[in-house]
Amino acid sequence: MSNGDGMNYAPKGKPNPVVKEGEFIFAAIALDHGHIYGQCNGLIEAGATLKWVYDPDQAKVDQFLNTYPQAKQASTIDEILEDKEVKLVAAAAVPSERSALGNLVMRAGKDYFTDKTPFTTLAQLEETKKVVEETGQKYMVYYSERLHVESAIFAGQLIEEGAIGRVIQVTGFGPHRLNAPSRPDWFFKKEKYGGILCDIGSHQIEQFLFYSGAKDAKVLHSKIANYDNPEYPELEDYGDATLVGDNGVTQYFRVDWFTPDGLSTWGDGRTFIVGTKGTIEMRKYVDLTHNNGGDHLYLVNQEGEKYFDLKGKVGYPFFGELIKDCIDRTENAMTQAHAFKAAELCLLAQEKAINVTE
Repeated sequence: MSNGDGMNYAPKGKPNPVVKEGEFIFAAIALDHGHIYGQCNGLIEAGATLKWVYDPDQAKVDQFLNTYPQAKQASTIDEILEDKEVKLVAAAAVPSERSALGNLVMRAGKDYFTDKTPFTTLAQLEETKKVVEETGQKYMVYYSERLHVESAIFAGQLIEEGAIGRVIQVTGFGPHRLNAPSRPDWFFKKEKYGGILCDIGSHQIEQFLFYSGAKDAKVLHSKIANYDNPEYPELEDYGDATLVGDNGVTQYFRVDWFTPDGLSTWGDGRTFIVGTKGTIEMRKYVDLTHNNGGDHLYLVNQEGEKYFDLKGKVGYPFFGELIKDCIDRTENAMTQAHAFKAAELCLLAQEKAINVTE
């Protein structure tokens, strides 16, 4: 994991294959965001076989092949789309291009696994919903702040077991390090990245839906700002929002690009979950001033106070479940409705947001 910025967050877990070598073949295309490495790591550890890579930028392909020498470079996207062996295409395109690429992949009869945020406009979401219906293919989303964080997975297990009773409130903090010189041009263009609530806010809203069990929610209030980056007028360096689920559970979250240089990693991501019988706090990436990495969870309930150090102890079950879902046409890893609802709500939060620095 890079300490520089979340763009290169690509956790490695223990291999836990659910299929034999060559049984589930996938390809990687559109290497615009470093999350493609996290997506590929998760799939490979779950037993998937990486056959192809394609991107028009040769430098990106060279770097990718350096990490995954088993992949072959395709000369065109069509070479991958026409390969009947390929069951799933993983991609981390520029956010505004993710939907159109996914539609192309699904119409070629393959499942699609995109980096978040999956859409930058509601029109894209509606179009892709139709393509999913037409083709019966999956449009899955790499919401890494839950799916690729062991403390976040464990929190879900605790809630399912009833450790904190019924969830009534979720608060999330998703600070990221800007590291502007390392960012591509599209990162600073709102039409391309979709706005801060649409982009990194998507992680927060997805977690809220998952932990609360809500199937839908209303965005009550949202705000965005550019507090400290006038040289990038289209960048939103701060955003927050308040939501209420269709089951009455509430959420507040804050996302920003203000991680100080002195922090040992790219962001002090935290999630707090309040239940009727207890509370959970996650310190996902860092435990301040204690040089002991991330994946810390604190549980308080009727039985007392408990601390869990979860690094390397939980694994990342999503990827194996996704592979099995693609083979069996089930929805155990994540339902299509959930993936789309999280996307829709982050787009609505973005659309409704008041810019407090204008």
